[in-house]
Amino acid sequence: MAHSKNRSPEFTINDQQKMNVRTIIYLLLLFFSLPARSDEGMWMINNLDKKTRSAMKELGLQLSANQIYHTKKSSLKDAIVNFGGFCSGVVVSEEGLVFTNHHCGFSAIQQHSTPEHNYIQDGFVASTRQEELPNPDLYVRFLVSSEEVTHKINKTLKAEMDEPERASVIDSVCFVLQEEVMDKDTTLVAIVDSYYGGNAYYLNIYRDYNDVRLVYAPPSSVGKFGWDTDNWEWPRHTGDFAIFRIYSTPGNEPADYSPENVPYHPPYVVPLSIAGYQEGDFSMTIGYPGETERYFSSYAIEERMNTLNEALVHIRGVKQAIWKREMDKSSEVHIKYASKYDESSNYWKNSIGMNRSIEKLHVLERKQDMEAHLRNWIRQQPTHKNEYLRLFTELELAYRNREAGKRAIAYFMEAFLNSSELVQLSLEILNFDFEDEPHLVEMRLKQILEKYDNLDLAIDKEVFIAMLEEYPKHVEEEFYPFIYTTIEKEYDNNYRAYAEELFSSTKMTTPEGLRLILENDTTFQLFEDPGISLALDLLIAFYDMNQSLKEPSEKIEHYERLYNQAIREMYSDRSHYPDANFSMRLSLGWVSGYSPADGIDYNYFTTTEGIFEKVLRHQGDPDFYVQPELLSLLEKAEFGPYQDKEGELRVCFITNNDITGGNSGSPVFNSKGELTGLAFDGNWEAMSSDFAYEPTLQRCIAVDVRYMLFMMEHYGKAASILKELKINQ
Repeated sequence: MAHSKNRSPEFTINDQQKMNVRTIIYLLLLFFSLPARSDEGMWMINNLDKKTRSAMKELGLQLSANQIYHTKKSSLKDAIVNFGGFCSGVVVSEEGLVFTNHHCGFSAIQQHSTPEHNYIQDGFVASTRQEELPNPDLYVRFLVSSEEVTHKINKTLKAEMDEPERASVIDSVCFVLQEEVMDKDTTLVAIVDSYYGGNAYYLNIYRDYNDVRLVYAPPSSVGKFGWDTDNWEWPRHTGDFAIFRIYSTPGNEPADYSPENVPYHPPYVVPLSIAGYQEGDFSMTIGYPGETERYFSSYAIEERMNTLNEALVHIRGVKQAIWKREMDKSSEVHIKYASKYDESSNYWKNSIGMNRSIEKLHVLERKQDMEAHLRNWIRQQPTHKNEYLRLFTELELAYRNREAGKRAIAYFMEAFLNSSELVQLSLEILNFDFEDEPHLVEMRLKQILEKYDNLDLAIDKEVFIAMLEEYPKHVEEEFYPFIYTTIEKEYDNNYRAYAEELFSSTKMTTPEGLRLILENDTTFQLFEDPGISLALDLLIAFYDMNQSLKEPSEKIEHYERLYNQAIREMYSDRSHYPDANFSMRLSLGWVSGYSPADGIDYNYFTTTEGIFEKVLRHQGDPDFYVQPELLSLLEKAEFGPYQDKEGELRVCFITNNDITGGNSGSPVFNSKGELTGLAFDGNWEAMSSDFAYEPTLQRCIAVDVRYMLFMMEHYGKAASILKELKINQ
């Protein structure tokens, strides 16, 4: 349902002039330079060219490029973290406090929750350092430096190499480059990342801190307000934030959890601003966007729509319906499955929106128009004609040759490898290295045992049966795993009968199987266990599927790399940012509302008034439940220094910064480099943004730092946390 914006903007003359100036700058930059406009682009923070630096300055940023990224002196990059390998975050205190999103910390919050201490429902506040909760599986990663190493890799490559040979040589060189760094300093992690479709490589050096403790989480009525209903939607009223603390050795070095560790002391701390913002104000995000495919061909977009996206929509929809039904019946089940459901449903809805937006915004047609220009350019380039001569013919043929197999793999992964937890546990045990270093074995065993703690066998059996039924509806028979033959011959195609026997006979339904393996019980034959046997059957089928696609996949990799190269050569007079690959990126923009359809205008911020409206509109819906005491607190409207000029408390705001998955938790900065909020979502109308930036529609949704501070102070009573923060008026 579309909603009109909350109010009409009230501009002063200066505000309007500011908007006019920025509009002129925007148009000038658009005319003179980029396929990436000033508000488009996930720019490499260490590789900002003159045009991008100029755009930063013209848009109003008061920090220099060296203040953002520097390897010899402290800089803004030193406060940005890769949070857990899946999100972003920002350091905001001298004692190592990190702000990130509630949904980024949701798994940690869930792991510490019990029916007696339900931190998902009630929130969590550590009043003292001793009460902060450790999370052994969680880490934060800081970027130390980034250096281009393309020349070191290219000199080892030969034109006659096929794709497997090329990949093998690149892997070998990358391994050597990475090991050289880590041999010199064992606290470092070195990763050579590919950029521009494999046409460039950078050595990114990080330092990981593994002792990360939960300090504060608002109740889910704040941090997850709206849940699935509001996910990817605007207007939003979600206080999507949580606070963790990094711990280190007394010497500030990384260390695994220990009671002897002390709070980490960062070289750079980001100040917070409660001065607010107006439409048109400069906005910058820095974080770790996961993956975009803006340089991929139209064939790749079609494949994504018809394989992975369709599989996510169909299979996860079935699985989540079972989970949700049972979660709504029991608070105990809800605690066990809330994090899993949240993670699954996020990309389920993303896939629905992505396919819808690709069609509605004609992304495929626009890409095909660009490819028509590229074909003409190739024909007019005698020096490049032979290199690119077969580009489109080979791409089209290769994608066609792997269409059925790629679709089968997508459905197979979702139906079997990512659904039933019994299957996933069996796969983990099958691949477990009991001969690894003792501390690694212990850590992995603990991780597996935690999964058993959050497993409901009756629910998982229903999911497994549903997956067995669903997979054949979407995939050709040649891609059925052998288990379907067994079910046909021995169980007369009765999926439930097979599942009942599997779940009753395998030792993998409990940690019993692990115990038998660890104790070397000679009466237990691992490969004869039905759960392990099923896992092995699935692995073989998955391997065979991938092998059948080896030839077309190698051609696609080769020609997509040439395609990327050709685009950048055709537009050689323009700046090009590489596709996101979960390395640190910067985006530029400004605070901005938008109009998704004729007659609908969305304001650039929301207030607590909208919380009351949604609670009333969705009475009885648990997604919009808010504790009476919280509603009472907001109704008093005593917002103090956190209120805006109209005396209201803003909850969320939107900018046209360019973000994608992985940017969750990314700090949103004003022109002074002060924190104004945390990015936590994109918007439904521009879900195709991984393939094409939509300047009039695409928005970054952020939670306002003033709402965060109000919740911490007045609801969480977290005065000790606020004392650590540097808050600018």
